Amino acid sequence: MAQALTLSTEALGILNQRGLPVLALVAVKVAVCATKWSTRHRTRSALARLEPWQLHDVGLTPAQAKAEAARAFWKS
Repeated sequence: MAQALTLSTEALGILNQRGLPVLALVAVKVAVCATKWSTRHRTRSALARLEPWQLHDVGLTPAQAKAEAARAFWKS
């Protein structure tokens, strides 16, 4: 996910240099925010469905996974 966020920041920088109208820039920023929220929601939902042995493979305890999956999608 970090790579996607970096690319979106770079893309916003390029778009901003071209002098986009304010409304277009706001629309792009809203789209980036919605994409981040969607990714967090999907990732946390998938995390909640992992088996204990899978959590062990990624280095999380069931309690840590449950706490992360319970977080709201708008919180990073």
